[in-house]
Amino acid sequence: MFAAIGIVILLVMVFGIFTFSGGNIIAVLYALPIEMGIICGAAIGGLIIGNNIAGLKALLGGVAKVFTGPRYSKADFLDCIFLVSKLMKILRAQGPLVLEPHIEDPQASLIFAEYPRLLGDEKLVALICDTLRLVVVSSGTLDTHAVEEVMDNSLKTQHDEAIAPVNSLQSLADALPALGIVAAVLGVVKTMGAIDQPPEILGAMIGSALVGTFLGVLLAYGFVGPMASRARQVIESDGAIYHTVKQIIIASLHGHPQPLVIEAARSGLMQVNQPAFADVFDGMHGN
Repeated sequence: MFAAIGIVILLVMVFGIFTFSGGNIIAVLYALPIEMGIICGAAIGGLIIGNNIAGLKALLGGVAKVFTGPRYSKADFLDCIFLVSKLMKILRAQGPLVLEPHIEDPQASLIFAEYPRLLGDEKLVALICDTLRLVVVSSGTLDTHAVEEVMDNSLKTQHDEAIAPVNSLQSLADALPALGIVAAVLGVVKTMGAIDQPPEILGAMIGSALVGTFLGVLLAYGFVGPMASRARQVIESDGAIYHTVKQIIIASLHGHPQPLVIEAARSGLMQVNQPAFADVFDGMHGN
């Protein structure tokens, strides 16, 4: 929603003020299709050259995140704390054999079933189950630091994969001003081929060429660059839920008291996703 509002404000302020100040918007609109076609065509071609099918799909997904926003809300982070805490409580109180059915088939687990939004995230479920599976298989002999290292590697891989579309968007933003210059130079070449025309025609042709430079800069710093920044914010916001899982599992394996484990996970979240202290502990007592 905010992204759409921002786009409307940007267009109104740029083109509206230009027109209000006496600028000839018709001349801009006349040149727009050709210059935009050159710039966007070159940009699309560059993206295809630099990405495979999976990368292009991920890029489209990254753009979609700009408009859909984060997947997880404060309530989801609260549910994540409850889910992982329950699993670790079973491990401590009842042992690996009781925990094993839940992590071997989370779709059939009554505990996972309480949190359908989290169960729908395959990567989140895999992180929880794969890590706890290591603990169960090792029968408690696995060093906690080794588990933490495995989780760190998994989180790094997930982050690198998730952030790849942002890097592509930022690369595109960096390239757009240069592509605008390409379109402008072609316009100048066209103008030079018509050097024998009257000044008013040459002026219009030069103005059309300059629209290419204008569009390249506008697209880079008004659209694609901010989209890359917003996509990064959304991805990092959602990625925090995986670190919450790690915080609870590792702190529990170190033998810290459950209230301390939960508070460490809660307080480590950004304010926008951080559940209230009372919500966390009232929920744990209710469970």
